[in-house]
Order: sequence, then structure tokens, then C-alpha cells
Amino acid sequence: MSSFLIVAIDGGAASGKSSTSRALSERFNFLHVDTGSYYRALTAELLRRVLRTDQIEAVKSALPSITLGTRVDGRAARMEIGGRVVPEAEIRGPEVTAAVSHFAAIPELRAALLAYQRAQADVARAHNFCGMVMEGRDIGSVIFPNADLRFFLHADPVARAKRRELEGRADAVAERDRLDASRKTAPLVLASGAIDIDSTFLTLEQVVEKLSGLIAAKLS
Repeated sequence: MSSFLIVAIDGGAASGKSSTSRALSERFNFLHVDTGSYYRALTAELLRRVLRTDQIEAVKSALPSITLGTRVDGRAARMEIGGRVVPEAEIRGPEVTAAVSHFAAIPELRAALLAYQRAQADVARAHNFCGMVMEGRDIGSVIFPNADLRFFLHADPVARAKRRELEGRADAVAERDRLDASRKTAPLVLASGAIDIDSTFLTLEQVVEKLSGLIAAKLS
């Protein structure tokens, strides 16, 4: 593969973004960037500082003191906060899950992460990956609107809630989608020109194959 490819995957909670992105990163030797985990890690840090989602000014004041870095773990780009990667169990816990969409709606917080997210492409190049697959809610619309390929995954809310249940995780997917889609800054939307994929009745393997075919065609 001679060209470096940037693939953007957006969608709501439990739409299959993470599993699909990880599979694609393995298949094509792409760096996998889960921006949802970045917002979760930042949420965990703000909660650790005893900040609430309604303390907007206090959150804005805290942001400049938070130092971000990246640790490449296999094919995954993990966010470091003050040199520490927040444990997965912590960022997926109920307290963070309940707060993350509220913190993520703060424009200054999103602005603080914008350059950091875009810089992950440089991290991928520096580590000799063939490309980068970045997942989130505003990747194809805001972070990388000119990505080589932009996908939007969606599924029926009942099916997505069932997926979370099977994973043993509590997640109000419909409410999180409502919050993410209704925020004023970088809402969850199907970006113009993005490829819309309904994963309700597709297996993970079928979704991966569909996207892999389009990526392979792009690379060729």
C-alpha cells in the first residue's frame, strides 16, 4: 500500500463503530482511534477533579491544565492524561457513561480536543501504519471532513440496547443519541457524502466485509 488512507466512522452508541474499526485496523494495518474513549477519559478526569456537568465555567477553567499525550498500544491510540492512560474499566463505568454526553456538549471542551484528534494522523504516520481508522460522532463532519472514506453506522435503538445488554453494560443509547444529536457544537449527523450503513440486521462480519471492500477499492 503506497498511500496513507484516513477512514472516518461515525454513529450512535452501540452502532458497531468500535468492533468494526478494530477489525478494519487489523485487516489493513491502520491505527485505530476511538475518539469516544477520549471524551470518556477526559470525563473521568473532570469527575476526578470533582467537577459536575453543569459547572461550565469551572470546566473551561480546568481544561488548560490538562496535558494530553498519545500512547500507541498495538494498533490502538490511547489517550494519556498527565502521562497516565485512564483504565478501560473506569472510562466504561456508569458514572462516566452518564456524564460523557453532557461534558462533550461543552463547545470549549470539543475545541480543546479538535487539534489533538487531528494530530493522531501524524501519530499513525510516525509509527508506519498504512492509514488510520477514526471512530466517533463528528469525524466525517468536523474532524476529518475530507477523509478518504467516511462511513455512518446506525441501527435500531432496540437492537443497540440489546447489544449493550449482551455486553453486560448499562447504556441509555437512545438518550445519549438525543443529547449528541441535539448539541449545538458538532452534533451527531450523517455528513453530506458519507456512506450510510444500517447495521440492524447485519452481523459484525457482514459490516466489516462491506466496508473492507470499499477500502480495498480505494487503495487499488
